[in-house]
Amino acid sequence: MNIIEKYKSISVQARAAIWFSACSILQKGISFIVVPIFTRMLTTEQYGTYSLYLSWLQLLTIITSLYLYFGVFTNGMNKYDEDRDRYISSMQGLTLTITAVVFFLFLIARNTWSSILGLAPHLIFLMFIEMAVTPALSFWSGRQRFEYKYRKLVAVTLCKSAVNPILGLILVSLAEDKATARIVSVVIVEFCFCGVIMVYQFIKGKCWIDKNYWKFALGMAIPLLPHYLSGMILNKGDQIMISKMVGTSAVAFYSVAYNIGMLVQIFTNAISNSFTPWIYQRIKVDKYERIPETINMLMILVSGISLCLMLMSPELVLLFGSSGYASAAYVIPPVAASVFFIFLYNILSTPQFYYEKTSFLMTSSILAAVINLGLNYIFIKKFGYVAAGYTTLVCYVLYSIGHAVVSRRVMNEYMPGRKLFDYKCVIGLSVFVIVAGIGCNFLFEYRVARYGLLAAFAILAYIKRDLLISNIVGLKKK
Repeated sequence: MNIIEKYKSISVQARAAIWFSACSILQKGISFIVVPIFTRMLTTEQYGTYSLYLSWLQLLTIITSLYLYFGVFTNGMNKYDEDRDRYISSMQGLTLTITAVVFFLFLIARNTWSSILGLAPHLIFLMFIEMAVTPALSFWSGRQRFEYKYRKLVAVTLCKSAVNPILGLILVSLAEDKATARIVSVVIVEFCFCGVIMVYQFIKGKCWIDKNYWKFALGMAIPLLPHYLSGMILNKGDQIMISKMVGTSAVAFYSVAYNIGMLVQIFTNAISNSFTPWIYQRIKVDKYERIPETINMLMILVSGISLCLMLMSPELVLLFGSSGYASAAYVIPPVAASVFFIFLYNILSTPQFYYEKTSFLMTSSILAAVINLGLNYIFIKKFGYVAAGYTTLVCYVLYSIGHAVVSRRVMNEYMPGRKLFDYKCVIGLSVFVIVAGIGCNFLFEYRVARYGLLAAFAILAYIKRDLLISNIVGLKKK
């Protein structure tokens, strides 16, 4: 049986999963490919303005959309399965109504908003256009995934991902205000794609307000708002505070470094997508014997990838930025280390999700965001924008410790005597990653030493390739 025949023989759910994963990787790949181009076309201050715009956009979108296209949407698709067109149409009406209210508040105090956000009023106006239309595409995409209709979604996503940078390159090359030109290019693409889908869904659903649907959505979304906001503050609050305390150019440096550090998430997300169903199945059938050793191997793999990224920080900054971004290399090690702890707390929280004991999730998110803001205020003022990478690392370390403690209590209650985690290995690798996140900074000037370590890790990975492959393939088979 050849590859095509094998592909045709698998279920539509499996085919959809393959295409959704491939689409996500290609979309992120295109985004990363164009970063070096725009960092060279825009000054650091202009790129910083663009990065700051994106940070505020993601934060304010939580308020204007309430993230109704996440968990709330899936529940609605199940609950109102015979009236999905009308449900989606009413959700669009709700997000547009909220956006209109927030926009009115902007109009009556434009200068105040501009001062708080650190953006010119015309950029904030563009932001509201984008916030008004983008939920439509998210609702449509959610429905395509829910119904396993991957062809249209893949086509639209890849087309939009390609058009965005192409139009951006054209407008930026022609404009003097290149930051505004880049933002305008993004808004035009979003308005064209999302606007068409919005009109289409309104025509199909023929509904702006449905009291029952609105009540259901608001009842589920509003309690989750602190959790979503806290998570976004933890991710984007650094850049906003850097713009206020250091300057717009520093936002550009931090943004480029942060995005490079987060490259590790491409691997961790792929691993998590396979790991979660595997461990759920093992717990369900009461087979725990392979879980700790598999988790250990995955943690070693992620820590190794994180370390390699740390060691290549100077070269990656030169690739994605330019020589003018050289100081940003010192942000990458703590951010790459943070990704290890993001992966770790997702693993450690598995018992909480399996037994639906997730009350700690919201509390921990809020605490982490508050601690992050406090540490940023103290250390960015004292040490500059590089400190934000380490405050982020501290918060994710504390986040992981909290989840480890809570999960241990859950396991003692629901699976006494069972072992999911090898805590000695967890602690050992955690200490190793933290030390590496600090120590790599002292190796940046010693290229031979860094390349020697990279070569050693590559040889070790090759020697242990069968063990690594067997673990990953074993997860995917399950």
